[in-house]
Amino acid sequence: MQEGGNAFDAAIAVNAVLNVTQPHMCGVGGDIFYLIYSAKEGFVRFLNGSGRAAKRASIEYYLEYGLKKIPSYGQLACVTVPGCVSGWEALNRGYGSKSLGELLRFAVEYALKGFPVSRGLADAIEQVSQTNPPDSWVRVYMPFGRVPKEGEVLKQEDLGRSLRVVAEGGAEAFYAMLAEEISKSEPDILLAEEDFKAHTSDWGEPISTEYRGFRVYETQPNTQAISTLIALNVLENFNLKERNHLSADTIHIMVEAIRLAYEDRARYVADPSYIKIPVERLLSKSYASELRSRISLSRALPYADNASIKEEGDTTYFAVVDKDRNCVSCVQSLYHPFGSRIVVGRSGVTLHNRGSYFTLDSKHHNRLEPGKRPFHTLCASITFSEDEPYIVLGSMGGDGQPQTHLQILSSIIDYGLNIQEAIYTPRWLLPGTIYEKHKILLLEGSFLGSVVEGLKALGHRVSIVEPLSSTMGHAQGVLISEGGKVLYGGADPRGDGLAIGY
Repeated sequence: MQEGGNAFDAAIAVNAVLNVTQPHMCGVGGDIFYLIYSAKEGFVRFLNGSGRAAKRASIEYYLEYGLKKIPSYGQLACVTVPGCVSGWEALNRGYGSKSLGELLRFAVEYALKGFPVSRGLADAIEQVSQTNPPDSWVRVYMPFGRVPKEGEVLKQEDLGRSLRVVAEGGAEAFYAMLAEEISKSEPDILLAEEDFKAHTSDWGEPISTEYRGFRVYETQPNTQAISTLIALNVLENFNLKERNHLSADTIHIMVEAIRLAYEDRARYVADPSYIKIPVERLLSKSYASELRSRISLSRALPYADNASIKEEGDTTYFAVVDKDRNCVSCVQSLYHPFGSRIVVGRSGVTLHNRGSYFTLDSKHHNRLEPGKRPFHTLCASITFSEDEPYIVLGSMGGDGQPQTHLQILSSIIDYGLNIQEAIYTPRWLLPGTIYEKHKILLLEGSFLGSVVEGLKALGHRVSIVEPLSSTMGHAQGVLISEGGKVLYGGADPRGDGLAIGY
């Protein structure tokens, strides 16, 4: 941006560097989603950079192995094409002002020359090192024969060369290289050359709703972001301003709204090419009224048995706004920490395990099918005020991302907090995938004891985690002042984020 690039250029450059410096969170072996606003065009667009299942991937294939679910790690977890590089190329062709070569030079340099390992990366490597990871992973991330310490320099020369392939030849050259490396070094991975050749990133329209006079845009299915919009619609007829921001009553209403929205998430969200999703009905105010009637102000909806607080998933989110007020809301991930943990040959590319979210239940709408995109936890948001971009927002946090969006948007719109205050505010989380009912409500330990007891009295099954817990996701955002003259950045102390202005 200092060299004259725009927000779209910066978004690619940022993501490429994070691919190198946060390799447990994101990478060219993963998927990507964008919401963008072009000031010149005057409207929001959605770019789906998620990959599809291999043509050889099928329920029958896994059943023949005697498996009841797709493994989270290893070769059998690599069932979908990593869409990130295709997404970069689509954004660059449509809106970039600089070549991929120019934009990736920073990432290439950090990969080849090295960078100081962060505390978060050192911790992630330590955790994976205890799970008997593949030799290919150990060679890259434990080059000293041990877990690197915070501050030690880590080089990824193979990844640097692969990024040069992208810089010089684009997605086609990268995918050809990756397919060849897979065939040579990981023959049991289902992805083949034909799957990479068939892959495309797709432009589309975002989904949106109006909330108290603001227009909130989110990424469309196959992402789960529709849950945020359904919950906002349910909340709209509750006068939250007459209730204290972090009171038990307010949190109860918000939790119940998202629980109802998650019922529809579990019922409908998957690849829209394979299932008809009644988006118009789900986002209608009349449907919100139906859901609202199910909320009792005196008693919580029942929780399922066998409470669990396990919540896995690592993701990178970032927001970029430039001097012309072009906006990028981008979320990119390998799914679990280091994805499948398979580093392909000498490419330095760690393949994601997003396809492990597919089910082998042939009757479920998110069942594995060749060429199908899986249900995606990734989602990104842009909110407008009077036809101008106002809040660019997102978060890592697996299945809980819509809950983070909901809490931060309400903190800003309903209670007048600034972006940093809204991100810093204590959060709650309902963990769980689309295949299970909610079992527990997690609260950060910074909530007042009276709030905790109040929620328990309403029937919520509460468990306390540490204040500013990484479990709650890492939110980042930019708020644009009325008239667009001032930008306010907010970064989450729960993670490694930082707000930077130029």
